[in-house]
Amino acid sequence: MAKQHQLNDSYQYQSGMSRRESLKWFGLLAAGSALATTSGCSTLSSTINSDAGHWPVLDIKPVQAKGYGKDPNLIMPPESPWPLTLTADQLTLVAVLSDYIVPREGNVPSASEVKVPDLIDEWVSAPYDSQQEDRVTILHTLAWIDDEAMQRFGKAFAVLGTTEQTAILDDIAWNHEQTPAPFQRIAGAFERFKGLVLAAFFCSPEGCKDIGYLGNVPIAGDYPGPTAEAKAHLDQVLAELGLTTYAYTG
Repeated sequence: MAKQHQLNDSYQYQSGMSRRESLKWFGLLAAGSALATTSGCSTLSSTINSDAGHWPVLDIKPVQAKGYGKDPNLIMPPESPWPLTLTADQLTLVAVLSDYIVPREGNVPSASEVKVPDLIDEWVSAPYDSQQEDRVTILHTLAWIDDEAMQRFGKAFAVLGTTEQTAILDDIAWNHEQTPAPFQRIAGAFERFKGLVLAAFFCSPEGCKDIGYLGNVPIAGDYPGPTAEAKAHLDQVLAELGLTTYAYTG
């Protein structure tokens, strides 16, 4: 996992995003998300231990709030269509974990710096079926990581040192056949968490810029058309498909 700065016992994530802004991000994430929903976590409170590893047993109440409806205004969404549900400690843990997944690199900000935890909170608090499945997965993930931190080091994950945090994350970072049995369930859940963090980050203006996405940018003057290289490539592809006759016709 990426190196993370060490936090002190007083660290707490502070949201700097308005609800209207986080709801706009939510709309982008929901509209463009091809993320597969990963369930497999029961809505069951303490911790189960077995040869296959411990698993937190949580009594997760379903969100009863109403959603947008069938024709939402995603340009000017309502400010508070449903209450946010993550606690301050959970948001802090999301922030710490998110910055391992997307750390600051040079001028590119980290996930927490672009307020990804606010969008994760918005996502798991939404009353829709897929978000509620993710809610179960994410809450179990956060609980497992803090349980593991307490079992190994006697402290919550967010206030551990970098070495201790990395030791835990290295065990759950990859979900594949070589993952040891005690970490297979949490590795699958953590994979979903990582997917949400990455999707949220790349919904941000900074994330779009980092991958070179230039959509929604007006062009001054006339459209210049494709480059000579692009046109040559297109001509070649059309020729290979036997479609040269139809090239550039109305």
